[in-house]
Amino acid sequence: MERTPYGLLLVAVGGFLGAVARYATDAAVGGPVALASLGGGPAVLGGTATGVGTLAANVAGSFALGLLLTRTSSDRIRLLVGTGALSLFTTYSAFVSDAVALGTPAGAWYVAASYATGLAAAALRLAVGRRRRR
Repeated sequence: MERTPYGLLLVAVGGFLGAVARYATDAAVGGPVALASLGGGPAVLGGTATGVGTLAANVAGSFALGLLLTRTSSDRIRLLVGTGALSLFTTYSAFVSDAVALGTPAGAWYVAASYATGLAAAALRLAVGRRRRR
């Protein structure tokens, strides 16, 4: 891993892009779901907690990380995309916040679905990447 000022810049730029993409994903996916279920769930920051935006970001990010690991060996690309962008795009803190806001039964299902779909997306991408390399 490149431990230089340029490496730090790559992580910072990637992090900025990942955070913006995460916000956009939650707004695009979670917003309509929250509006559709308005009044049916607990209020979180003025909206309805659904976890759908976080789940979508975490599954897409897991798939993208699998793609990154099978398609590039460049340390700089891995810093920019993996450490920077994908680490902020997929967010554990939002995941935990959504799970708590959903309550015990729904939150438990949300945690199980998040882990299952995230692992499946990463495994699928890794399997596809290995198949194409041969």
